[in-house]
Amino acid sequence: MVVALDGTVLVVAQPSLQRDLAASLTQVQWTSTGYMVAVAALLVVAGRLGDRYGHRRMLFAGVLGFAAASAGIALAPAIGWVIGLRVLQGVFGALLQPATLALLRLAYPADRLGTAIAVRTGAIGVAGAAGPVVGGVVVAELGWRTVFVLQVPIAVLIAALTIAVRTPRPQGSVRTRLDLTGAALLTVVLALGVHTLAGVPGHGWTAGPTLLGFLAVAGLSAVFAAHERRAAHPIVPAAVARSLPVTASMLLLLAVTSGVFGALFAVTFVLQQGHGLGPLAAGVRLLPVTVVMVLGAPVAAAAVRRHGPRRTAVAGTALAALGVACVARL
Repeated sequence: MVVALDGTVLVVAQPSLQRDLAASLTQVQWTSTGYMVAVAALLVVAGRLGDRYGHRRMLFAGVLGFAAASAGIALAPAIGWVIGLRVLQGVFGALLQPATLALLRLAYPADRLGTAIAVRTGAIGVAGAAGPVVGGVVVAELGWRTVFVLQVPIAVLIAALTIAVRTPRPQGSVRTRLDLTGAALLTVVLALGVHTLAGVPGHGWTAGPTLLGFLAVAGLSAVFAAHERRAAHPIVPAAVARSLPVTASMLLLLAVTSGVFGALFAVTFVLQQGHGLGPLAAGVRLLPVTVVMVLGAPVAAAAVRRHGPRRTAVAGTALAALGVACVARL
C-alpha cells in the first residue's frame, strides 16, 4: 500500500514540485519514470534474492531503504536529487514487493491463500486509487515535501513488524546459486525497454534513438533467452517463461496499468494547469477512480467465479481501454 500510494500521491504533487524546483515537464516525468525503470529492472532479480537470502530480510531492507530515500526526497534541494533518489526508492521498492507475496505463501495454507492474496491486491488497488485525494489534501495544506515525510514513520513501523512477526520457514527449500549473468542481462533489457518507451513522447516512434533502443532490447533479449536455455539455474524458471497464461497476464497488466496511470498523470496536469484547479480540487475530481476501485473489487471476484478469469480479464481490459480513450478526448 505504501508503494502504491507513493506512486499516485506523487502524480498530484508533481505540478507543485515542478513550480517549487523550477523543473521542466520532462524532468518531472522522470521522477516517475526513473522509479519505474528501477522497479522493472530489478523486480525479478529481487524475487530470486529473496529465495536465496530470505524474504523477511528483503522486506526489512526494502522498507527501511524506501523510508531513507523518502526522507532524502523531502529534503532534496533540486530536481536532479529528486530523480536520483526516486531511482533509489525504486530499487528498494523492487526488493520489498516480491517478499510480501512470498511471506503470504508461508503464512497461509493453500485453502486460505487465495483470500489473503485477494486482500493484498485489493489493498494495493484502493491505496493507488486513493492517492490523488490523499495527495491533494496533503499538498494543498502542507506542501509536496510532506508527501514523502509521511512515508517514513509508516515504513519504519512495517520494518519493526517484520522483525517481531515470525513466519514459518519454507519446507524443503534449497539454496540455488544466483545466475549473475542472467540477472544482469535481464536488468539491462528491462531498464532499456522502459527507458526507450519513456523517450517516445520526446523523440517519436520512428526517431533514431527510439529505433536503436528497441533494436538493442530485441538483441539483448535474444542473448538473454539463449543464456537462460544453457544456464543450470535460470533466473526465470522454464515453467514460467514458457507459460502462455503468465505471458498473457503480464501483457494485460502492462497495458492496463500503463494506460490508467498514464491517464492519471495527464489528467492531473489538465486539471491543475489547464483548468487552474488546486491539488485538493483536482484530487476530489479523481475520487471516482477510488470509489469504483472499492466497489469493483467484489464485483470482479464474483465475475471470476461465474465467468472465469479469461473473460473477466478481457472485459476489464476493454473497460480500461474505453476509459482511457475517453480521457484522451479532454
